[in-house]
Amino acid sequence: MELRTDRCVLRPFRAADATSVARHANSRQIWLNLRDLFPHPYTVADAESYIGRIADEMPVTRFAVDVDGDAVGSVSLRLGTDIERRTAEIGYWLGEAYWGRGIMSVAVAAATAYAFRELDLLRVFAVPFVRNPASARVLERAGYQREGTMRRSAVKDGEVLDQHLYAALRP
Repeated sequence: MELRTDRCVLRPFRAADATSVARHANSRQIWLNLRDLFPHPYTVADAESYIGRIADEMPVTRFAVDVDGDAVGSVSLRLGTDIERRTAEIGYWLGEAYWGRGIMSVAVAAATAYAFRELDLLRVFAVPFVRNPASARVLERAGYQREGTMRRSAVKDGEVLDQHLYAALRP
């Protein structure tokens, strides 16, 4: 299962990706914009554990962002349950060396199209921190609409933060 774009390939993680993932994920700047379950510092052991946990996942909902054969980021779909079973929250990160190239916008767009086409979802949403305008731009370029701002909805690194709510709806 691969999703090809003009800037990257989204594919399942492989055990051999652990070193590359750790190298690119081990960034405080990345960690500051993700959920606390994403470790910092990010080690090879963290990458191996994560890749091992999701290795047999079906359907595939977590993708390595592959640029020139190197896993340099991730896009994940956290599927909803119960009455939200046809929705997912999308999350993503990209190694700093690859920022500013439009890679994540096309990756998010490809993962969203996959979610609608293959997972039969009706809605995919994201909740980036208001202090992270680059993430908002990624979502807007991928076709997401801002639906609102959730005030004082998160705590990260001891700071109470607002989050935007973005969503894409199945055509």
